[in-house]
Amino acid sequence: MDSSYPRERHESVGKRYQSLTNDSSSMADYLITGGTGYVPDDGLTGAQLFANGDGLTYNDFLILPGFIDFSADGVDLTSALTRKITLKSPLVSSPMDTVTESQMAIGMALCGGVGVIHHNCTAEFQANEVRKVKKYEQGFILDPVVMSPTHTVKDVAQAKKKFGFSGIPITNNGHMGEKLVGLVTQRDIDFLTDDEMDTPISEVMTKYEDLVVAPNGVTLKEANSILQKSKKGKLPIVNDDGELVALIARTDTKKNREFPLASKDEKKQLLVGAAVSTHDEDKKRLDLLVQAGVDFVVLDSSQGNSIYQINMIKYLKKSYPALQVIGGNDGKSTFVTAAQAKNLIDAGADALRVGMGSGSICITQEVMAVGRPQGTAVYKVAEYARRFGVPVIADGGISSVGHVIKALALGASTVMMGSLLAGTSEAPGEYFFADGVRLKKYRGMGSLDAMEKHRSSQSRYFSESDKIKVAQGVSGSIVDKGSIHKFVPYLYAGIQHGCQDIGARCLSNLRSMMYSGELKFERRTASAQVEGGVHNLHKDIRRKMGQVPVGLS
Repeated sequence: MDSSYPRERHESVGKRYQSLTNDSSSMADYLITGGTGYVPDDGLTGAQLFANGDGLTYNDFLILPGFIDFSADGVDLTSALTRKITLKSPLVSSPMDTVTESQMAIGMALCGGVGVIHHNCTAEFQANEVRKVKKYEQGFILDPVVMSPTHTVKDVAQAKKKFGFSGIPITNNGHMGEKLVGLVTQRDIDFLTDDEMDTPISEVMTKYEDLVVAPNGVTLKEANSILQKSKKGKLPIVNDDGELVALIARTDTKKNREFPLASKDEKKQLLVGAAVSTHDEDKKRLDLLVQAGVDFVVLDSSQGNSIYQINMIKYLKKSYPALQVIGGNDGKSTFVTAAQAKNLIDAGADALRVGMGSGSICITQEVMAVGRPQGTAVYKVAEYARRFGVPVIADGGISSVGHVIKALALGASTVMMGSLLAGTSEAPGEYFFADGVRLKKYRGMGSLDAMEKHRSSQSRYFSESDKIKVAQGVSGSIVDKGSIHKFVPYLYAGIQHGCQDIGARCLSNLRSMMYSGELKFERRTASAQVEGGVHNLHKDIRRKMGQVPVGLS
């Protein structure tokens, strides 16, 4: 019987195979699946991916694709920056002196993100950069720059240089709420010579009787309609006594149409943040920043989980209750564990900035022997912070749009970028050429180069008495990436397409999929990472947004 069993089994299998040959679909099902249909449990949940204690970077895993039943342009990228501030694009520029000043902050806000002005400068300079952003685009301008008839053309020119505009209403004594007597614009002073800079404004301004004005109580839509019909650049709003109560600019109407995602406050001004240290002397800096209209501050210190930062958060929440405070640091040495995050949440932080030693110009992990791979850091902190409604900003390790998507999928609400934005035309610094390539300088705020420039960067990493400085960052250069207005929309569209492939219609949906276990991940071996990149080509021609093609051997 034992000898006949294999023969009998082979005969039955053969008969079954023979019976299927007349039905091609059944035969295919038999050959491929053995006649059974099932869906295996594939991939790892977020909890399983990070369960074994290994530290993972963004390159160490992939997200498995989901089901698509919507278009990419329908993906909503609205996300929380802090407890009370929401952005239409989850992108934030880092407070580094080679990344974010007013031009970068303006560009980021217009594209739906936000910029954080660095503090490796004087308090007055930083506050003025914030003021430039807040004055750039507005609805009803309730606190415009106002001058009197006795001011000179030179004063107008200086205002143009400081604020970036020259359309200035003129009242009796140069204050809001006073009788409007005229308006001066760039057209009024364009052809004046240097010898005429001391000419009183009263001699060059457009008189009140020649102005187009709107009555107090007019709606923004009505005011914009008046601007369009009159073809004027500025529209003063006056009350029944002819006193100036507000101003509307034609350029702002155009910007609203061109940048529908723009990040704005309740006054229709662009959102902007600023970095401050935990030192007592920066309390004066805070006063200037608040007066300039800053929307939130980011605490800058070499280690985010410290008594100094906790005390500063408590001081800020007591002194400026309406000001949103982001705990963490400069992204080079901050906090990466839930235990660290707990202290800042308890102190009142409105958002957390996560990352330690993962930036491209940061050497904290190498020099200080502390830190955590960024993928693990973001997941662990975000999983804890979400229980308290505190958003997480993933800062560091972002070098591609794929990394942005992975950070958001691990629980981050927004991502902060340094090197990814450093080569754009809006970043501070001048372009230079090396070996025929157009470059811009980029440096870590813990580099000796940055610390030599200004004391604030030095005091962030060392005490005043330190005689030997140990750098936690390096200096380098970044290839030209073109304008933010082309590069950020490229990132935005890339995130939308990534979410579509995952099957998430919005970022909140993406995070809920991850925490529910619906979103699946998979580890990547070193060979898988090679396979997932460009390979087996004689020459690789890559063209990044805003960048000329560069051939790589």
